[in-house]
Amino acid sequence: MKDRTELILLVASDPVVRSALKETLQRPGYIVLAESDIGAAVDRISESVPDLLVIRPYIGTMPGHDAAVYLRKKVPGLPVLIVSGEPEDDRVRNRHEEYGFAIFPKPFDPADLLAAVAEVLAAHPRHVWHRR
Repeated sequence: MKDRTELILLVASDPVVRSALKETLQRPGYIVLAESDIGAAVDRISESVPDLLVIRPYIGTMPGHDAAVYLRKKVPGLPVLIVSGEPEDDRVRNRHEEYGFAIFPKPFDPADLLAAVAEVLAAHPRHVWHRR
């Protein structure tokens, strides 16, 4: 296992999906904070600034892309990867175009998800966007 220091905030309301995504992301050594709703995600961001937000398109009653926009207001420049079963959905695609969110289609092979995470992290090094 590679020693990693990247912190990923994962937000997924479905416990089975959240668990599977967390396990996949932890495999190569990412530090993963997993939350089920936007309130808990806001609390986490106030405690620890993540290197990446991985979010599902629907978080309880709030669309995931709106949650991502809200979280990015708390942490300007925060890289976002939306894991969606409907990547062609206009709302998801519009947020991708408007905010530069990366979109990853579901279902997926775990190796492909990890490659997408690595690509987003490489494209958005923390020292470039994170302001302490």
